[in-house]
Amino acid sequence: MKATEELKQEHEGIALMLRVMQAIAEKAGRGETLESAHLDGIIEFLTVFVDTCHHGKEEEFLFPALEAAGVASQNGPIGVLLAEHESGRKLVARLKAAWGRYGGGDRSAGADLQQIAEAYVDLLHAHITKENTVLFPMADARLDADTDARLFESFEKLERERIGVGTHEAFHTLLHNLRDTYLTA
Repeated sequence: MKATEELKQEHEGIALMLRVMQAIAEKAGRGETLESAHLDGIIEFLTVFVDTCHHGKEEEFLFPALEAAGVASQNGPIGVLLAEHESGRKLVARLKAAWGRYGGGDRSAGADLQQIAEAYVDLLHAHITKENTVLFPMADARLDADTDARLFESFEKLERERIGVGTHEAFHTLLHNLRDTYLTA
């Protein structure tokens, strides 16, 4: 299935960002100076790539296709995943506020930044595991090739119209730069 494969590939990039966030959170917890552009890039990645692009594809296209195929929304996996998307949004808003305080010179906000980042990392790791091991196999089993093709086309259209041509690639460049800065010893 092309649609679920695309989402799994996006999960790989998100997982890399979570590793970067963990490394940065530890630095913040120690009160170290952080690169403002790096934190701004991470916030943009979480807001635009994770939420608008990735979660948008799931919420607007994949979840409704699964509901149409008989997967329960309210008391099933879709409802759980939607609640986790909302929890992630709230954590990103808190992360942005803590970063604002920390970036403004309040080093005591480092502990908050670390705690919020770690909560987000934990949430997203568990969320990705649920999607990769439960939701996507369910989608692959229940959605036919025509539905998959329509989903894939909708995903591509969302990406073009909402985040813009080239933005996906720019985020990959950001990811690799952050990986090289924070994850290589």
